Amino acid sequence: MSSIRPDELDERFDQADPFVLDIRPESDYEAGAIDGSHSIPVYGDLQSGDESTLRARLSQIPTDREVVVVCKMGIVAKRATSVLADEGYDAKTLAGGISGWRGYLKGSLGYKLRSLLWKLR
Repeated sequence: MSSIRPDELDERFDQADPFVLDIRPESDYEAGAIDGSHSIPVYGDLQSGDESTLRARLSQIPTDREVVVVCKMGIVAKRATSVLADEGYDAKTLAGGISGWRGYLKGSLGYKLRSLLWKLR
């Protein structure tokens, strides 16, 4: 399964038009999200192992664009990415989730350390 670092996603916005799929609960999405992202709040279902809600909403996700899945920390998004990949989507998980994205935007030390670890893998 594939992932993308926040800095790579930021570069993608200049080069392509990725579809950023935010799966967090609606209240979390409304409290702060990546500009231009799309909310399909299936986090709780996926966290409990239920993929049916996401599968029922696949028609809302374009098949002709790269899809980057965002959750809180990137863990539950991996399950959504797997479902999408199984359905033929070019899907990636945002490493570190919205937390990683916010750290990237702030240039935080925590993000810089995580980013270094991601690059070493």
